[in-house]
Amino acid sequence: MKKFIMIFFSGIIVLNLAGCESFTRKFTRKPKKTDQAVEMVLVPEEYNGPNMTKEELYRQYFTYWKSWQDELINALTQNSSLKKKLDCAQEAIKNLVNMRSLMIEQAQKNLDVYIARSQDLLSDMQSDTYGMGNNRNRLAAERVKSDIQRGFIYPKVKNYLR
Repeated sequence: MKKFIMIFFSGIIVLNLAGCESFTRKFTRKPKKTDQAVEMVLVPEEYNGPNMTKEELYRQYFTYWKSWQDELINALTQNSSLKKKLDCAQEAIKNLVNMRSLMIEQAQKNLDVYIARSQDLLSDMQSDTYGMGNNRNRLAAERVKSDIQRGFIYPKVKNYLR
């Protein structure tokens, strides 16, 4: 009985080692397949985005400006990092400039005053690295926000768009 059990287990071990494939093929690495060729882009295509009217663009830039100005006021209130305050101010100015590009020359001159005030605020924040003038800067940002909201909402400037 012992002989039979020993032969049976040794037969199972030999069959497991041998497996279905030959021993060398079973334990060698398979080469990586490089059949997938990457197609090169020879002529780049320019994406123009959705065609928007001047009204939609102006409203979009105004909304973006308002949200960045609110974010700037919150950053000044909460004593956030200098980088966050500067980024908010720069984005707000960028959207004001985009709004300006959609207006006729007379309205551009009116908006230039507020762009200059925003740029002055930005330079004040850049020179105030420790945040000692956050309260003064917050008040200036709130004044700019209220003045622009009062004078440059869409119903007031719709006749001054190009």
